[in-house]
Amino acid sequence: MKRLTAALAAMAAISATTLAPQAHAQDKYPSRALTWVVPFAAGGPTDAMARNIANQVSQQLGQSIVIENAPGAGGTIGATKVARAEPDGYTFLVGHIGYMAAAPSLYDNLRYDPVKNFDAVFRFPDTPLVLLVGEGSKFKTVDELLAFARANPKALNFSNAGVGSTSHLVAAMFASKAGIEIQPIAYKGAGPALNDLMGGQVDAMFDQTNTALPQVKGGKVRALGLTSTGPMAQFPGVPTMSASAVPGFEVATWYGLYAPKGVPREVIDTLYNAYKKAMSNKAFTQSMADQGIRLLPDADYAPGAFQAFTAEEGKRWASVIKDAGISLK
Repeated sequence: MKRLTAALAAMAAISATTLAPQAHAQDKYPSRALTWVVPFAAGGPTDAMARNIANQVSQQLGQSIVIENAPGAGGTIGATKVARAEPDGYTFLVGHIGYMAAAPSLYDNLRYDPVKNFDAVFRFPDTPLVLLVGEGSKFKTVDELLAFARANPKALNFSNAGVGSTSHLVAAMFASKAGIEIQPIAYKGAGPALNDLMGGQVDAMFDQTNTALPQVKGGKVRALGLTSTGPMAQFPGVPTMSASAVPGFEVATWYGLYAPKGVPREVIDTLYNAYKKAMSNKAFTQSMADQGIRLLPDADYAPGAFQAFTAEEGKRWASVIKDAGISLK
């Protein structure tokens, strides 16, 4: 009997030793695929940026990252979905300036708070915008477009990625600063909005430099002006708005990854460290810079800095929206 008991104890010890590493491996984060929710249609700038970053972070994590497109209401539908998700470290929001900074000033009954309902994980690089017209457009310069708009109030229509999206807000800011009235036309994402611009169904659109560049190079659209602080080599001969037709008009789109409030700190640290490693890849960062994407100081990417930045941007855009008279209420 004693021999049997001893044998069983030895087997138990061996089993525990064998299974311990397996249990540890199962507990290691992440143990399965992550989902990043993009609140716009596939093919637009938010989707393109998310997939580019996700591909690099996925390689560092050793786990796949699934991009889930949930378009509608200027990105607030997707943001609401993630705000209500379980904070288990497997569902995240790819947030940006529209629904994580401007939305609280645009909607009366917003179902989430960008600061109170989310934990910032890391910030992406910023992206300036460019004013585009179709290949066959009669407008060759920003001044020509403005002259037409001033002579024909609300006759000029601008496509955008959805109500409250960056392209919508930037166009409204542009109209306010230029003293013109335009007609906004909302789509479920920048991709469909750009398609109709190329097809001649709309007159103009603000798009991000990284997604607009291939279409400009391909001759499908024409770039009239940049919202950047200075000229961009990727758009030779294209002036900045602030230096030409609309002084002081400078703006860039920002993005970042957010988790539902309450996600474990080790999850945020794991993802941020993976992102830092991805951003140390010079070939990757140079490819973004070549597209006109603006790289930031390393400290600006961090979770704490990004959380504080989100709060400050909410205040900034509340002022911009008030000054421009933008209202969705």
